[in-house]
Amino acid sequence: MTLRPEYALGHSQYNAFLFAAIGEEDGSLPLTVLSALSRLDVDPWQEAARLAALPKEAAARALAVLIARLPPGDVAPAQVDEIAVRLVEALPKPGAAEPPAMPAARARRPGAANSRPTSPQSRRITVLVWAGLAVAALVLALTLQPSNELEPERGFTPPSGQSSTR
Repeated sequence: MTLRPEYALGHSQYNAFLFAAIGEEDGSLPLTVLSALSRLDVDPWQEAARLAALPKEAAARALAVLIARLPPGDVAPAQVDEIAVRLVEALPKPGAAEPPAMPAARARRPGAANSRPTSPQSRRITVLVWAGLAVAALVLALTLQPSNELEPERGFTPPSGQSSTR
């Protein structure tokens, strides 16, 4: 199953930078620029675009400040500047052409909000889901019907000496 275009990563000019390793976590997992910026609550693609527009020295200083904000243990403080300089080299050159954009989502065209073509298989799945929900609602409605088990049968007379009201 393929992702819809609006959810696909595509071929961003910043991929080399964003997927470059800053260091290792827990001794085995690579810590990428993408995950580090995400942890700092910074949009990785916007930050990559901002850094790419700066001169290399300024971009390296700005990136070093961000890397230094990472939790202790992720990166050795003595290596922050060296890592930032290495990572800035992976940024595209200012004025580099953006690769062809992914096709825009159909929902962005006027009048095409719900015009997404559907396959026969997806229609069948939709019908099955709705049918399942209808059956579940029917079963639930039947099980929640009040029962009359505690009420006396019609024509029932209590034994002598007992009254029907207390």
